[in-house]
Amino acid sequence: MRAAVLAERGKAGLTVTDFAEPVPAAGEAVMKVHAASINHVDLYMRDSGAGITHELPLILGVDGAGEIVEAPAGSPLKPGDPVVLYPMASCGRCRACQAGDQANCGTFSISGETRHGSFAELIAMPEHCFVPKPDNLSWEAAATLPVAYLTAWRMLFGRDPLKSAETVLIVGIGGGVAAACLQMAKMVGAQTIVTSSSDEKLKWANGLGADFGINYNTGKVAKQVIALTGGEGVDMVVDTVGEASWGDSLRSLRRSGRLVTCGATTGGHPSADIQRLFSKQLSIYGSTTGSLEEFRQLIEATRRGLIQPLIDKQYPLAKLPEGLERMERAEQRGKLVVNVSS
Repeated sequence: MRAAVLAERGKAGLTVTDFAEPVPAAGEAVMKVHAASINHVDLYMRDSGAGITHELPLILGVDGAGEIVEAPAGSPLKPGDPVVLYPMASCGRCRACQAGDQANCGTFSISGETRHGSFAELIAMPEHCFVPKPDNLSWEAAATLPVAYLTAWRMLFGRDPLKSAETVLIVGIGGGVAAACLQMAKMVGAQTIVTSSSDEKLKWANGLGADFGINYNTGKVAKQVIALTGGEGVDMVVDTVGEASWGDSLRSLRRSGRLVTCGATTGGHPSADIQRLFSKQLSIYGSTTGSLEEFRQLIEATRRGLIQPLIDKQYPLAKLPEGLERMERAEQRGKLVVNVSS
C-alpha cells in the first residue's frame, strides 16, 4: 500500500512510498482510509518526536475517515461501514478507562505517534476506535474531527464548561483547534475575542461569528481585552500557542477566570506568574484529545448541523509535504486535508 513513512527525522526523512499492509491484532479492525487531516503533531513527529515512545519507520497521520474492510469475529462492525477514526487505542482496563475517560488511560497508544497512522491506504486499530460517520459529512469533513475538533470540544465543555453568558479569548485564530473553539463557543452563545498577527485571518474569523479581533502585532492584547470587557477580563482563555502568548493570556483573565491549554507551539516554559495566579484565584489546566463519549457527542453535534468542519485546502497523499509546509508557515484557515483514496 502507499503510505507517508517517516524513516528519519527532518523533511527528507518523510516520503510517500510503498509499505506493508497492516496485519490486525486480536480485537482490531482495518479501515480503508479515504481522507485524513494534518495536525501540528505531524510536524513534531517529523522533526523531533521527543517524549513520545515510538520506533522508526513510522507511518504518520493521527486522524481520518474511511470504510471498514476487515473486522474481528463477533464485532458490530462489518465491511463497508463508513466510520471516523478515534485515534486513541486505550487499554479498557485501567481506572480512567473504567470511568469512561479514555483520554487519561495510562497505557494508551495513538495513531501516527506511538503506532502506525492514517496517512496510508489502510490502518488497523482496536474496533472501539471506529465510530459511525454521519451521512451528512463528507469523508474530508469527517477526517477533521478526531484531533482538532475533539480537542476543542473537551477544552470548552470538559472540566469547566464554557457557558452562554461568558466571554472567551481564543489565541491564534486560524489553526484547526482555535477555529473549532470559535465555532463551538458561538454554538453555545458565548461572546468571543480572537487574536492573530494577520488582519486577513481576523476578518475571516469575523465572518465565522467572532465578536472582536485583536492583531497582537499592532496592539497590546491584554489591554484591549480588559477594555472590551468593561475592565473585568474574560471568563476563559483558550491558548494553544504557549510561551509567546502566555503573559497576555493570564493578564486577560478576570478574577477566578480559567485558562485551558492544549499546545505550546512557541515554547513550553513561560513565566508562571504565581503572584497573579493566587491573587486573582486563577485556574490553569491542560487538555488533550477527548473520551469516546465526548467524541460521540461531537459527532452528534455535526450530524445535527450545529458544527460544520472548516477545510482550508486539500492535498493528494503524494503532496502531503506541501500541506505540512503550509502548516509550518501558519498560513491555514481551518483544517488541511489529505485525500488518501484519490
